[in-house]
Amino acid sequence: IEVSYSEVGVALCQRKYTLDILSYASLSDCKPSDSSMDPVVKIDNKKGELLHDPEKYRRLVGKLNYLTITRPDISFAVSVVSQFMSAPRTTHWQAVLHIVRYLKGAPGRGLIFHDRGHLHIAGYSDPDCLEVTGYSDANWAGCPVDRRCTSGYCVFLGGNLVSWKSKKQSVFSRSSTEAEYRAMANVTGELQSIHMLLAEIGFSVTRPSTLHCDNQSAMHIASNLVFHERTKHIEVDRHFVREKVNCGELKSVHTRSEEQLADIFTKPL
Repeated sequence: IEVSYSEVGVALCQRKYTLDILSYASLSDCKPSDSSMDPVVKIDNKKGELLHDPEKYRRLVGKLNYLTITRPDISFAVSVVSQFMSAPRTTHWQAVLHIVRYLKGAPGRGLIFHDRGHLHIAGYSDPDCLEVTGYSDANWAGCPVDRRCTSGYCVFLGGNLVSWKSKKQSVFSRSSTEAEYRAMANVTGELQSIHMLLAEIGFSVTRPSTLHCDNQSAMHIASNLVFHERTKHIEVDRHFVREKVNCGELKSVHTRSEEQLADIFTKPL
C-alpha cells in the first residue's frame, strides 16, 4: 500500500499492485472500461464453458480481493466473481477481465483521509465530539443463481470512509423490507465495533451514530413498539437494531435512493 502525505490529508493507494494485476492479465495496453461490471450481463453458474486453467482465475480474483483494501468501488464486482471459485467458466473470466479493464482507467485511485484538525468534525460546533455515520442498502433477490439478496454498507468517521462491505446474505429474504433490515443489522454491528474501538484508544463518542437507509418500511420496524407476526422471522436482527435505537446509540435517517452511498456495494452501476 502506497501512502502519501499532504496538507489536505493522507492518501492511500495500490498503484504498483494495480499495474502488476494488469500485467498478469495481459491487459497493460487495453482500452479502459467505464464501469467495473456490465449492468446488463447477468452472471450465473450455467452459461459458458468450464475454464481449462481455473487456478489462473482463482489467483486473479485473489489479487482483486486484496485490491479492495483501497478500492471500495470494485467491492461488489469482486464479491460476485468470488462466488464461482470452485468451477469458474468463460463468462466468469470475462467478468474478471472487465474489472481489470476498469482498473486501467485510474490505477492510482484510492482513499483520501482529509485532515480536519483531529477531533474537529465539519458541521458540528463541538470539536470534542466524534460522529460515526453509516449507510446501508440491499438488492432484493438480486442474485440470478439463488435469488438471495446482496447487502452493502459503508461507514464514515469524520467524513472519511473507514469501513465498507458487500456480501450476499446467508438466508433468503421474502421481501425487500426484510433484506433492507438485515442490511441495517449488519451496519449496526459495524457501527458498534467502531464505537468500541474509539473508546479503547481514548476518543469520546457521545453523539449517536447516524444510520442512513432508503427503505422506510425497514425503518418503521426499528421504531415500532408493536412486534408484528409477519416480522418474527427477523426477530433477532430487529431486537438488536431496536436496542441501539432505544438506548440512544443509533439514530436512523431516511435517505433518498439517489443519495444512498451504499448503493455501489449492492449492484453494478
